[in-house]
Amino acid sequence: MFNVYPAIDIRGGKCVRLMQGDYDRETVYGDSPQAMAERFVDEGASWIHLVDLDGAKEGKPVNDAYVLDVAKNLPVRVQVGGGIRTEEDAARYLENGVDRIILGSSAVSDPDFVKAMLARFGGERVAIGIDARDGFVATEGWLETSEVRAETLGEELVKHGAEVFITTDISRDGMLSGPNVEAIARLAEVTGKEVIASGGVSQLSDLKELNAKQSVGVAGAIVGKALYTDQFSLSDALREVE
Repeated sequence: MFNVYPAIDIRGGKCVRLMQGDYDRETVYGDSPQAMAERFVDEGASWIHLVDLDGAKEGKPVNDAYVLDVAKNLPVRVQVGGGIRTEEDAARYLENGVDRIILGSSAVSDPDFVKAMLARFGGERVAIGIDARDGFVATEGWLETSEVRAETLGEELVKHGAEVFITTDISRDGMLSGPNVEAIARLAEVTGKEVIASGGVSQLSDLKELNAKQSVGVAGAIVGKALYTDQFSLSDALREVE
């Protein structure tokens, strides 16, 4: 099953997109995350991908009320990332309607925390966000680049129960330049687990190319800017991967 995850990035309570994760290059696309989520549900979304951008920068949930609004009030599965650094934060989301949390920076900065969350909640509910720049993992809302290779981190966390990875090639995020299909498929092959692609999807053919890699474990794609700039609709995207 290949899922398309429409993305809602929240900053200051609004729906925004950043270019390559740069907080100074922001476009606002809506005043209400809930209204945007409703639109995606109406178009057939089975999942919605939410990011607390302020949370990613602050290291703690900031826009969590908006996330929980969507999770509790709409008939859709929700995954969320951004600023989840404590067990209390993880539990608050997962015990209040959120289906899956995404742990990114902490996979490098606090691996013991990530391993503890995998042990408590399981690999289906705790996705590992691996955001890479030139093959190396970026952290802290992409403000820092580590010395850890994406595949190495993936292999290590599989040993501790990771089942789902979300990978972004930062150079392509928000640029509508196409996803790095080879790197995405390689992470799936190396880990033997589900990998969701994020960043760069600009046309339906990108989804077709990713969907063709289902056999190695590519399990979905997160789509953001292409939906907001009307490159295609979510219903078009869902039809493409059926």
